[in-house]
Amino acid sequence: MTTLICLGLGYSARRYVADFGATYSHVFGTSRSAERPGELAATRETPTITRLMFDGTGASSDLVSALRRADRVLVSIPPSPQGDPVLAALSEEFGGLPRLKTIVYLSSVGVYGDHAGAEVDETTPPAPKGQRALARHAAERAWRALAGETGKPLAVLRLAGIYGPGRNVLVKLAQGRAVRIVKPDQVFNRIHVADVAQAIEAAFARRANGVFNVADDEPCAADDMIVYGAQLMGMEPPPAMSFSDAAASMSPMARSFYAENKRVRNEKLKQELGVRLLYPNYRCGLSISEVNTVVTGATLGLAD
Repeated sequence: MTTLICLGLGYSARRYVADFGATYSHVFGTSRSAERPGELAATRETPTITRLMFDGTGASSDLVSALRRADRVLVSIPPSPQGDPVLAALSEEFGGLPRLKTIVYLSSVGVYGDHAGAEVDETTPPAPKGQRALARHAAERAWRALAGETGKPLAVLRLAGIYGPGRNVLVKLAQGRAVRIVKPDQVFNRIHVADVAQAIEAAFARRANGVFNVADDEPCAADDMIVYGAQLMGMEPPPAMSFSDAAASMSPMARSFYAENKRVRNEKLKQELGVRLLYPNYRCGLSISEVNTVVTGATLGLAD
């Protein structure tokens, strides 16, 4: 059996461990601080992870020791404008890891920038805009350079907007936080966290090398998901608000989200990694059973 280290235990990494952690002899994972109980409940995390603290600066001896034991490395810590914290603290260690067989780095389709609703695939040159996308693209390049130097296969998974248990429009509707913003002709791709998990596993299993878009089959308007979710919840959707009216009160991050419009193709994910999406569109990803979970979770204060 193999050893996995998750550099970052965010939503996607925890779901991967929940779904595939039993196949490993040992799983290590880094955290900046203690996790909230609601986060764990939402992702069905199993108690199989040896937790290691990593604050994005120096690496402890325990972290270095775990890295040296790892056969597989999953990187989900986002970069900062100053660079990738994992590489800053551990790049020298990656040059001497004889057990390491494969690396998966979680990135974002945001590196493509805006394409006015046109399709993009892995051959589309990145055109990031905004600090976060620029930092993400720089981190991709840095990880690919390191992989080239060390001879280790690296799969860069560019993720669309992630949703799933505890993090979806049903939770926002239940908590009264859903805002229905309408911007004509604007579409987004999404991806269910369970499909992120199986994409990670496929990349590991094949020791994949290269860039792969991890997105659903059906880009659509942001308010479509809210209207559908409200129908499932048996409630009226929030009133529609134009983007021009909403923009003034939006955060810079939200405004940057609505500044991009593209349709992300996922054929490479399916053909080269053999991934068959469990939730090819948001209607598959939202269900009555999830409604019941959301209502209970919201009542207990567990929903994020």
